[in-house]
Amino acid sequence: MFDHDVINFQVNKVPLYVKDGSSTLSQFYPPYGVDGYEEVDNSVGVGIQRDNGEMLGIVSDGYEVVQYNDIVEQVEEALSKSGIDTTDANFDTNVYSGGSQLELRARFPAHSQTIDGGNDSVIPEFCFRTSHNRTWANNGMMGLWRNMCYNTLVSGDKLAYIYGRHTKNFNVPVFAAKIKGAAEYIASDGMAKMRTWYQTPVQREQAVDLFTDTLASRMDNVKRKKVANKVMLSSLMKTFDEENRHILGRGAYERYANRDAGTLWTAYQAATSWSTHTDKPNTKVFREDRVRKMLASDAWQKLAA
Repeated sequence: MFDHDVINFQVNKVPLYVKDGSSTLSQFYPPYGVDGYEEVDNSVGVGIQRDNGEMLGIVSDGYEVVQYNDIVEQVEEALSKSGIDTTDANFDTNVYSGGSQLELRARFPAHSQTIDGGNDSVIPEFCFRTSHNRTWANNGMMGLWRNMCYNTLVSGDKLAYIYGRHTKNFNVPVFAAKIKGAAEYIASDGMAKMRTWYQTPVQREQAVDLFTDTLASRMDNVKRKKVANKVMLSSLMKTFDEENRHILGRGAYERYANRDAGTLWTAYQAATSWSTHTDKPNTKVFREDRVRKMLASDAWQKLAA
């Protein structure tokens, strides 16, 4: 399924050193016997080193190294056992920060569906992340990605989210069952929910209030209350207006900002556009979590009701 050549390297734990009695850990890891360097006790920490000599991070001595190939084989086994249709599926293997982080993405066109019964299609996609430097635990989610923009449509329901400690003791049958459960949820209740969002009207001022209370919320330390991050709110509302223009209006044939109302679906698109349009993987993880929290918020539930 995934490209094992990209992850065909080994990592190992190595001792840390300090130079000339300095209390600051050096980013240089010399071999034994180099003058001026003293080995740090393992209770302080150890280094994670790639087989090409590159250092990937510092972890505790009790940290158990698991090679990417071993993890990916278990993810592939779980996907196979889930029973999901892999016809015409495509698989991406992305490595970041010299091998410190790994992201796997699998798209399943065989399960493609439409929100509006027409051209606005979404495709189930599985995303899995892990790391060697402990920045990402083993975590995965099954979501719906919009075909026209590839926005992540992450469901707030826990059935679509998978999390596990960074250890080789993966329970493949349980993992597979969660993937299958997420896919089934997306195909039934999840899609029904999104189709309802597509039909649920939202006034523009309601969208402003929603984003002010959730994604664009910040604490004003002078007023001691939450207010809107104006730059972010402006960006979200511009996307909201564009979504209304292209989904509900006449697209390029309609003047921008001509509509004072949209739907929960277009508000959702504005949120997921923000969450996915970044080149920084850590930022994307943070933003996707914010979107999930927005979907579970009182502000969203009130509009959805």
